[in-house]
Amino acid sequence: MKQEIHPDYQQVVFMDTNSGYKFLTGSTKTSNETVVWEDGNTYPLLKVEISSDTHPFYTGKQKFAEKGGRVDRFLDKYNMKK
Repeated sequence: MKQEIHPDYQQVVFMDTNSGYKFLTGSTKTSNETVVWEDGNTYPLLKVEISSDTHPFYTGKQKFAEKGGRVDRFLDKYNMKK
């Protein structure tokens, strides 16, 4: 690997702004804000709007729109369904 061309990889805390859920992970992102984590160390704080805590797919609140296929739409359009 070439030296001095890669960003610094460090531990950061991501916080979901909707629920307040926080998790510690590694990232190359940086922030001016910091937070003291459960282990007593201070880490950069990155705020996100959606995480696995509030995303509809993971919470089970995802809505599926049943449009049907082309044939079903054609049959509906011309009242040909049985």
